[in-house]
Amino acid sequence: MGESSWPSDAQLNYIRNVVSRMAGRRTDEVQVVISPYRICSLGAHIDHQGGTVCAMTIDKGILLGFVPSGDSQVYLRSEQFRGEVRFRVDENQHPKPVSGTNLKVPSNGSSTQHEDCDWGSYARGAQYALQSRGCRLSQGIIGFICGSKGLDSSGLSSSAAVGIAYLLAFERANNLFMSPTENIEYDRLIENEYLGLKNGILDQSAILLSSHGCLTLMNCKLVQTKKHELIHFSKLQKDNPVVPKAFKILLAFSGLKQALTSNPGYNRRVEECQEAAKFLLEASGNGKTKPVLSDVHPEVYEAYKHKLVTNLAKRAEHYFSENMRVLKGIETWASGDMKKFGELISASGLSSIRNYECGAEPLIQLYEVLLRAPGVYGARFSGAGFRGCCLAFVDANKATEAASFVRWEYSKCQPKFASELNPETAVLICDAGDCARVI
Repeated sequence: MGESSWPSDAQLNYIRNVVSRMAGRRTDEVQVVISPYRICSLGAHIDHQGGTVCAMTIDKGILLGFVPSGDSQVYLRSEQFRGEVRFRVDENQHPKPVSGTNLKVPSNGSSTQHEDCDWGSYARGAQYALQSRGCRLSQGIIGFICGSKGLDSSGLSSSAAVGIAYLLAFERANNLFMSPTENIEYDRLIENEYLGLKNGILDQSAILLSSHGCLTLMNCKLVQTKKHELIHFSKLQKDNPVVPKAFKILLAFSGLKQALTSNPGYNRRVEECQEAAKFLLEASGNGKTKPVLSDVHPEVYEAYKHKLVTNLAKRAEHYFSENMRVLKGIETWASGDMKKFGELISASGLSSIRNYECGAEPLIQLYEVLLRAPGVYGARFSGAGFRGCCLAFVDANKATEAASFVRWEYSKCQPKFASELNPETAVLICDAGDCARVI
């Protein structure tokens, strides 16, 4: 695996030229925040139960070019959304909860009037987060933000990437030096307090803590401690009989914009996991007020799982099997065995369908097409699995062939959804990325 070529010199020059014209400053004064999207290769739907997950960033994401404004003014433009955003960093921002389904971020989809008036909320949220924890901002920024071209970022953590981009820009403009773990907390404040979104901190953690070529391993039972471990991809060693193979990451998009599933959604699955945990703990004489499945010892699960009703048994089976796949996955990654690593990813995808019962028919068909594609080691849903895209790890030498195969085969399964996708971006070939940073 070589270093990622994202962003290209052409992309950086374009952004610097736009900001230079906006601010009347030289292009060499323009700094750029690189805030990548993330994928979770293993650990589907177990974070909310205190399970262990592994994530990595890709060479796609958010780019924010900026210069300090020289005063308290903030002036922002977006490549995607119309209009401009203006406010002052010395004015107070107040939380304004909105629906997570209505708030949009710059990820290069189609824009609407509602999106046009809301896209600056993450910048205001970044100001709110910093000031609510006592950071004094005296410098605003003049900035231009854009997402990776033609990319539907659902399932890739675009909201966290945008929030982190603004945090890093405000901090650099004001000579504030924050650690990645501090910025995880600040981005949580943007999403949970300022915007009123009910999500955790896994996306922020992956974006801020990842390193190129590594899996970022996080124990979600200890997630508030921000502890993580970087698992390096193996290089050929004398004591390792496996010859590591170069790989690429495929992102294949379904065209689904809404959750087209007949089953109850994300929140109901979380409740069922908690119900299974409560039953298992009570059966073993260890009831808890707000149980999660990570509170249940695997031996207790094995002893009492036969007493669970069908849907709770499926949710518990997914949790315990997925947690085990993560632990096996980091071993195979560290050994460089992409074949076994891919098999675990595919098993994760199958369990998400059978045991966690998520995934509308088009998304399931896309997953099945990926499994048949040449050179694919393994595939699964990206994100919650109720809409969006699938990811796959593929032999680098067969990535182009695999992408063409998936585009063609999916168009036969779902001609309507496939026709709504841009053929050039319906299946993307990606490399592993690095952490968010300013250049």
